[in-house]
Amino acid sequence: MRNDGDVKRDVEDELKYDADVDATDIGVSVKNGVVTLSGFVHSYGQKLQAEADAKRVAGVMAVANDIEVRLPSTDARPDPEIARDLVAQLMLELPYSYEEIKSVVKNGWVTLEGEVEWNYQRVKAESTARHVKGVLGVSNLIGIAPRVSPTEVKAKIQNALRRSAQLDANRIDVDANGSEVVLRGTVRSWAEREEAQRVAWLAPGVTKVDNRITVSY
Repeated sequence: MRNDGDVKRDVEDELKYDADVDATDIGVSVKNGVVTLSGFVHSYGQKLQAEADAKRVAGVMAVANDIEVRLPSTDARPDPEIARDLVAQLMLELPYSYEEIKSVVKNGWVTLEGEVEWNYQRVKAESTARHVKGVLGVSNLIGIAPRVSPTEVKAKIQNALRRSAQLDANRIDVDANGSEVVLRGTVRSWAEREEAQRVAWLAPGVTKVDNRITVSY
């Protein structure tokens, strides 16, 4: 296991290296491999990007993201404007499923509701909401309607894991119970663990991924 001081230094360097994040007001602390991010940034996208940067660093076991979003005065917008902009963007990004998605905006916070068939649609809706000017945060409550059998789900995920150049599929076990998937096994990095979870979510009809994969350095 890496020394917490080395992990802290590498996370700070990773944040400074990312041109999409202003790390000036971000604080980093590390205890037993668990990283806590604090301070503030000027957009919700930067908050999430900072978290992604930290997860890429070797030795990071988990990340607690306590960064606050403080919008510049020029980016502050009333809720109705945010809502109208969000609907327009969803129509562009998800032309065949946007009507299944309902959004509520309160004090700059977006709540997404509804039901779609594929997780990528759920993810795309959240990504779209994150990038709407004036948004302070997003709660994604969109459900997924399963239309495939557990056997099919398991087989599709196993095949996808084998195809991934970033993973050793022999070290990962997949169980499917209805539309819920459980991943077990051991991988060599947090990034590899995240990749396995991403692959599982790509299977049609998956409504939940319980990632029990452990990281062993």
